[in-house]
Amino acid sequence: MNITSISIVLFGCTFGLILRTLIQNNLKIYIGFNIQHISIINFIASFFLGILVALNFMNYNILFLFFIGFLGCFSTFSSFIYQLFVLLQKREFVRLIFHYIEVIVISFSCFYLGYYLIQIIK
Repeated sequence: MNITSISIVLFGCTFGLILRTLIQNNLKIYIGFNIQHISIINFIASFFLGILVALNFMNYNILFLFFIGFLGCFSTFSSFIYQLFVLLQKREFVRLIFHYIEVIVISFSCFYLGYYLIQIIK
């Protein structure tokens, strides 16, 4: 990986992190979500990932910018795992199972929706 690729990834990471922080802070203030705000971010990221996969970019700079940089920092798997851990610590096992299934199913559905919309437009 050369310095240009690293710069492109860092540029994408910066905007992904800024957008994630803005959404997290606004969701806490206006909607009052405690744990679920990361899930909404993951749903949005899955939708955009579906769009990007359907567009089938072959340019590595675009892949580095959006796939690795922006979406890599915008949605975080570690935050999802932390949510599950918090529910486990609270011994809310039923909620943990439903949250896990909810995030997986809805994230995949959002991914497929983004992918499907681009396929229709093409």
